[in-house]
Amino acid sequence: MSFDALSKEQQIMVSMRKVLTNIIREITPQPGTQYPLSEPTVEDIRMCLILIAAREKELAEEKGQNNLDRPYYADEPQTTQTVPLDQIQRHNKKLH
Repeated sequence: MSFDALSKEQQIMVSMRKVLTNIIREITPQPGTQYPLSEPTVEDIRMCLILIAAREKELAEEKGQNNLDRPYYADEPQTTQTVPLDQIQRHNKKLH
């Protein structure tokens, strides 16, 4: 769905999410250097993104749309697991 097709509130939510995530990307320091924001500020940003995502989901559900997008963080536990290729076993099964 295009940005212009969204309601005004949806446009605000999308814009706020994009601005916050762009700020985070731009201020994230290189490994080993100090993060410029305090932990309470980081938590406030996370809370804002969580609230934005929740409202985006509510608005999408009200319109009958299934919105699976949500913000995520680099330090967030991952639900997928990477397996090295040399650990994958091949099974030689013949198809009939």
